[in-house]
Order: sequence, then C-alpha cells, then structure tokens
Amino acid sequence: MYLVRDIGGAIALMAVSLVLLGTWPVVLAVLERRGRLPQHTYLDYCITNFLAALLVALTFGQIGGDTPETPNFLTQLTQMQDNWPSILFAMSGGVFNGLGTLATQYGWAFVGLSVTEVMASSLKVVIGTTLNYFLDGRINKAEILFPGVGCFLIAACLGSLVHSSNAADNQEKLSSAMVNHTNTNGDTKNEELTKHLLDKDEPKDSEEIKSDVSLAAQAVEKLEAGTADFLVDLEGKRSIKVLGSNTFLGLGIVAFAGVSYSLFSPAFNLATNDQWHTLREGAPHMVVYTAFFHFSAACFAVGVALNVWFLYRPMVGVPRSSLAAYLRDWKGRDLALLAGMVCGLGNAFQFMAGQAAGYAAADAVQALPLVSTVWGIVLFGEYRRSSRRTYTLLGSMLFMFVLAMVILMASSAHRKPL
Repeated sequence: MYLVRDIGGAIALMAVSLVLLGTWPVVLAVLERRGRLPQHTYLDYCITNFLAALLVALTFGQIGGDTPETPNFLTQLTQMQDNWPSILFAMSGGVFNGLGTLATQYGWAFVGLSVTEVMASSLKVVIGTTLNYFLDGRINKAEILFPGVGCFLIAACLGSLVHSSNAADNQEKLSSAMVNHTNTNGDTKNEELTKHLLDKDEPKDSEEIKSDVSLAAQAVEKLEAGTADFLVDLEGKRSIKVLGSNTFLGLGIVAFAGVSYSLFSPAFNLATNDQWHTLREGAPHMVVYTAFFHFSAACFAVGVALNVWFLYRPMVGVPRSSLAAYLRDWKGRDLALLAGMVCGLGNAFQFMAGQAAGYAAADAVQALPLVSTVWGIVLFGEYRRSSRRTYTLLGSMLFMFVLAMVILMASSAHRKPL
C-alpha cells in the first residue's frame, strides 16, 4: 500500500486535488446550461465517481508490502468483521458527500457557479475543519489554522453578498430591457419569451422542453454575455429555470450543501483513525483506500437512488423524465462521465494528503472556487456587465479565499500515531 509520508508530498497532492475538485463542477454546469437534465447528468457522474475509487484502491492500495498493521486494499476488504464500525463511518461520509453534491448541482443554477462553490466550501471549512482539528489530536498549528478558518467564514459572507448584488444587477437589466422594448415598439417576441420563462408552473415532461430551447435560440442569434437578451436566451436553453425565483431558495440549497459537505471529511477521519476507539483491540485501522472505497460506494448508492426518484418526481421545476429516456440520452454523457472520474480522483488525493498532514490542513483544497470562478468567468461570462459593487465584492471574496488557502496549508504538520 502506498502512503504519503512527507509534508511536501502531501502539499503536492493538495495542489493537484485543488485543480481537479475545482474543475469537475464546471463540466456539470456546462451540461445544465446546455439543457441536459440534472438527473441524467448525475446518474452518469455517479458511475465513474465510484469507478475512480475502485481504480485508486486497486493501484495505490495494492502497491508495496502487505503487513498486519497496514494491510493492502484487497486484504482488508476480507476483514469486514474486524472493522465494520470504520466501514459505517466511511459510508456515512459518502452519504453526506452524495447529498452535498446533489444539492450543489441545483445550487449552480440558482446562485451561479462561483458563489455556490465559495459558500459551500466555506461552510465545509468552518464546520468540518474545526471538527477535524480536534479529531486529529490538534496536530495542526491552531494559531495558524483558525485565522485561516476565519478567512473562509468571511469569504462565505462575501459570497452571499455577491449573489444578492448580482441578482439585483440581472433584475435591473431585465427590467430595463422590458421598458426599452415597450417604448420602442420593438420585437415583442423576446418580451413574450421572457414572460413565458418566468412562469413557474408545474414541471413539464422532458420532451416538452425542446420547444422552449428552439424558441430561445431563434429569438437572438448573436448575444453578448451579461446582457438581458443573453440572460433570457440562457434561461430558455438551461434545464433548471431560475429567472424570477426566490433568492433565499438558492441560498438555502447552497447552505444545505455546505453543511452536508462539512460532515463527510470528519466521518472519513473517524473511519481511518478510530479516534473514538470503536474497533476491537488489536484490529488494524482502516487504510485510506479501503475507507475511500466504502465512502464512494455509499455515495454511489445515494446518488442513484435519489436521482432515479427525481426522474419521475423532479424538484424546482425540472422536467420529468424516465429510465428509458435516460438510457437514450447520450448527448453530453461523455462530459458527465469525465466529471465523475475527475471528482473521484480529486477526493482520493485529498484523503491521501489528509492522512499524512492532517485532514484539517487538507481542507485547503476547499479553495477550489478559485478554479471554478476562473472557469465560470471565462466560459459562462458570469458577472459580465455587472455593477461596480458586485465586482468589488467578487474581488474581496476571491482575495479572502487565496489568503485562507495559504494559511491552511501553512498549518500542516506530521500526523502522530494514535
């Protein structure tokens, strides 16, 4: 079994994990903006997310010697009777991660990719890092760690202000566009389209959404990001309709995601280090690769079960679908499968680094919104043509994130045997 034993290697894994965990949300957000149903996307994502855990376990988990103290993955998989409490901790972490990821997918649409990732990650750090600090026997430098946690908390507050400010900017753009269309007796097709898209009726079947997409595509041919026509056109194409929705609905979804995320890392920590002494005397601790396998299996089960349910009983106005429609939907499947693999590898590297340098320090990868925000601005034109107030808040939010990431990495320390 391969173990990371030095701080330099742990920090390198954190850096790679940061890039991977900041990239996969962008891939799923692209598919939602193209109109692919989130239920279809998440089902595909779940498959490769679990396969990534299996791949890591069968490679890194099988490298090196197989000893009673640090058994290889396949050896420990046959010892379930000795470490079933750790299995339950790992699986509970997978459940929390699955719920958080599912909520995040809807949060991207309502709040935007950048703010969703910032708020969810900040809540995870504020709650999860504090729990990990005490679970790890306070191996991280508290005088460095907790100022970093404070920076994440400030970033979360700034994220909510960015969302509110940007939502107000968008509403002003739409209102101004409606007034201009009315005063100039211009093309009323966009006005009718806007009214149609703002209508929050019962969810429609997945086939019916095609007419909305076609209508939006015909309304405007060349659109500049950040304009009112761009927002209306995007609303017509995307699978989750958000214009005119309650601001607190999106923030509530993101807050739920953040709290769920905050619990999966402490649960994984308990699975691999047994701080509560639930294992029988003499039983080896669960290695990180075996724990990650059970963690991902639970995440897979929760994701599949909930999204099959959402196919037939969707929420927040998403069109209904079916298993047959999902199996026929190959458009964008390659990207969804790629996102699952990227996320799975990112989580694996985070846990490998945490086992070496402490899970509290490994939470530095929650600076992943830095990566997601860059993608969101470059690919989606987020915050284009926004107000100066929004830009100021956005810049302040990102600055606090950079500062928090540096501080948390600086708090890294060698893990002591329990």
